Amino acid sequence: MPIVLYELAGANPAVKFSPYCWRIRMALAHKELAVRSVAWHFVDKEMIAFSGQSKVPVVVDGERTISDSWAIAEYLEDAYRDRPSLFGGAIGRGEAFFVNGWVDSTIQPMLSTLIVRDVLDAVAPDDRAYFRSSREARFGRTLEEVQAGRETRVLELRRLLSPVRRMLRQQDYFGGLHPSYADYILFGSLQWARCTSRFQLLEADDPVNDWFNRVGGLFDGLGASAPRA
Repeated sequence: MPIVLYELAGANPAVKFSPYCWRIRMALAHKELAVRSVAWHFVDKEMIAFSGQSKVPVVVDGERTISDSWAIAEYLEDAYRDRPSLFGGAIGRGEAFFVNGWVDSTIQPMLSTLIVRDVLDAVAPDDRAYFRSSREARFGRTLEEVQAGRETRVLELRRLLSPVRRMLRQQDYFGGLHPSYADYILFGSLQWARCTSRFQLLEADDPVNDWFNRVGGLFDGLGASAPRA
């Protein structure tokens, strides 16, 4: 029986764009696990009420229900020890936990200010009023004001990615020769932007861009072939 993944979908139900859901889409593929995707929208709170909270991703594996991308990744690693490892051991798990916190506290917030108005156009029509009101309450400004000046501010995002660029001078992935869950954490955020916005975040010759394309090509191009809004 495939694992069921509830994940955020856009106006086009084939467009799945949550950065946190993408972490788990990649993790499931890495673990070589069959998955059944269920499209979810912001207004569909009742659909996942059984999980005890109101956000995706939510994974249902038999009688187990798990929410929160980090908790899901740990569950997949521990429940399917016979499948390819997401972390490569306890040390790798600890390092991925650091990457998880760094992306969530530094990269994701900065990235949001660059594309949040574009995301509004990608969400389902019934979600747009909720998305605008909730994000404007979070930022204390209109989405248009938040996104203004991004042509200059994108340079700060590129600067924040400098540690990744330095790492990529020596190795292809966070995991060294092979990808690991740490790669999928950052990939999820950049894939969120790829699926919802046409704004150029990275320069074509940026090693981070090369890495993003390399990760997107994994698992028969799971990320690279995903539909865009």
